Amino acid sequence: MVVDADDLARLAVAPGTPTLERIRDEFGPGVVTERGELDRQAMAARIFGDPPARRALEAIVHPEVARRFAEAIEPHRGTDRVVVYAVPLLAERRLEGMFDVVVTVSAPEPVRVARMVSDRGMDEGDVRRRLAAQASDLDRERVADVVIPNEGSRRDLEVRVDGLWAALRERAAAAR
Repeated sequence: MVVDADDLARLAVAPGTPTLERIRDEFGPGVVTERGELDRQAMAARIFGDPPARRALEAIVHPEVARRFAEAIEPHRGTDRVVVYAVPLLAERRLEGMFDVVVTVSAPEPVRVARMVSDRGMDEGDVRRRLAAQASDLDRERVADVVIPNEGSRRDLEVRVDGLWAALRERAAAAR
């Protein structure tokens, strides 16, 4: 099972949620579209150059994401299921102690920038501002139990992940 923190965050700020209302109260109506959705571009422009604003947003959203995560994994506690939590801010939030195994996928910054520009259509300046707001590669690798290099092809990454997945499944089965 894979739980993605970004998916949980999207649910947390869905139209009509208390979390979105708190964001509107904190940042003003300009961060909500006419359809009542979070204006992600406006929010990103506001927070990625303003660390106090970013921390204020995180203080609103992260507790709800944590609640949703706990709810999602509860049925799997005490089983041999491997639950993967894709959490972009693990190192920044110092969450590594919450998990049995921490894995980070690492690629050189120029590779990451190029991928985000080509795959997601993002502006290079926006990508660099986001990367600057995140933990460094060294910080992420320090908290990781496993570092998977990802400078090659998607197939190279798949082979590495498949090997790790098999090892994690064996570990979970042995622990049960």
